Amino acid sequence: LSVSLDLTEIPMETGAQVSSGGRSVTIAAMPQPVTIGTPRTAGLIVDMQNDFGAKGGMFDLAGHDLTLVRKTIAPTARVLAALRRAGIRIVYLKMGYRPDLSDLGPPDSPNRLRHRAVGSAVRAPDGRESRILIRATWNTDILDELKPEPGDAVIYKTRYSGFHGTDLDSLLRQHQVKWLVVAGLSTSVCVESTIREAMFRDYSCVLLTDCAAEPVGHEFPRGNHEASLLVIQVRFGWTAGFVDILRALDQPDDQARGSA
Repeated sequence: LSVSLDLTEIPMETGAQVSSGGRSVTIAAMPQPVTIGTPRTAGLIVDMQNDFGAKGGMFDLAGHDLTLVRKTIAPTARVLAALRRAGIRIVYLKMGYRPDLSDLGPPDSPNRLRHRAVGSAVRAPDGRESRILIRATWNTDILDELKPEPGDAVIYKTRYSGFHGTDLDSLLRQHQVKWLVVAGLSTSVCVESTIREAMFRDYSCVLLTDCAAEPVGHEFPRGNHEASLLVIQVRFGWTAGFVDILRALDQPDDQARGSA
């Protein structure tokens, strides 16, 4: 994905902005390379949870094809490992509501109207009773292949943006985070919403294009993913491949490509 635009008005990130004693790395991103400081960077993993990416989750039960979603898991796992080795903190976002649905919105709110399945009783693949998009259930657990590790932050959200009504902003500011390396689901909904609001709050986001995806189905017209990549690249941040971030963090190229 590439676009032609005048870059003269887009300031380049420089190593001078890296905090004392930190390390800066340059990512071969679009629309131009971006240099980030690892002490002020966080990996942001958006809604990589069972309801959106696992057999038996909400998207699967709705009949959506998860092939493209599942393809993001291996590269995202590689990126998480590389970020952790570099000492970069990881923040997970999870879409999840209280059991009484008190945080879903009023009966006529767009959020509630577009989440009619929330709270529905289902069974997890292992036979446990569970509920769609309800906190502390199998449905809102992070995908097995991408489980949080000790020291990672996990934040529930109740709207598409990870900043709305959450402690995400205060957590990032507590650690003086400026750059966000973003992966997640679904590209045109929660990922784009979160990146837009991050830009409004002066964070610089790099979306990893092969670590974000959408299911294929009636609720997700083809082309949404590509359209979001373009608008993010032009207006709200940067885009890069997962190999680009691995290279920037000194991951050997052959090992990076072997995980594709």
